[in-house]
Amino acid sequence: MKVCIVGAGRAGGSLGIALERIGWRVRFLHRHDDLTAAAKGVDLVVIATPDAVVSTVAQRIKPVDTCPVLHLSGALTLDALAPHRQVGSLHPLVSLPNREIGSERFVGAWMAVAGVGTDAIVQALRARTFPVTDERRALYHGTAAVASNHLVALLGQVERLATACGVPFEAFVALAKGSLENAADIGPSDALTGPVARGDWDTIAKHLAALPPDERPLYTALAMATARLANRAWPEELDA
Repeated sequence: MKVCIVGAGRAGGSLGIALERIGWRVRFLHRHDDLTAAAKGVDLVVIATPDAVVSTVAQRIKPVDTCPVLHLSGALTLDALAPHRQVGSLHPLVSLPNREIGSERFVGAWMAVAGVGTDAIVQALRARTFPVTDERRALYHGTAAVASNHLVALLGQVERLATACGVPFEAFVALAKGSLENAADIGPSDALTGPVARGDWDTIAKHLAALPPDERPLYTALAMATARLANRAWPEELDA
């Protein structure tokens, strides 16, 4: 298979390296290149640019009826690929910190698919897929942000607090990994432990008193979410 990937950042670069490893012929172009003939002489075109310019890039590529054009966006619909007739989207539900690690994670990854032209990549990389309709696209992508980006932001708070109390960050990472595995194995509700699950509001009050003021809002928001998961009413006195 021959594929042209427009954009060689973390997403496009990861995909390209993964496909090259299994024998595909990959041609990289950048969004500022002359893209007129990007679809000529290839089996697929994949647009892997930032969402804000996907539509502009698609319009600069001269359509070839036999060549599907895909994007890798989780948030955009297929309308962004006009004026091409064969269009599809392939969003890898994986974290891509760099191209080398990303290329490994593409293999066997979960992917959101829509439209046409995705089968060859899915089969080549042994991906697991699920459909996402246009109406649920933003909700799906928001869920992905919670599962990945917000989780990393939460660990950023853990790192700050670990430093403040003089405990190695790695110790809390091990705790987090165990909790994540429990949630995956038995579900979030059954995996929940700790003071909120027990209704121990005195301990929560002590936590809030000990936390630096700028760390309390995130702790409170997540403790309230924990109470919701545990089906417990959040005490009004803790809001004060």
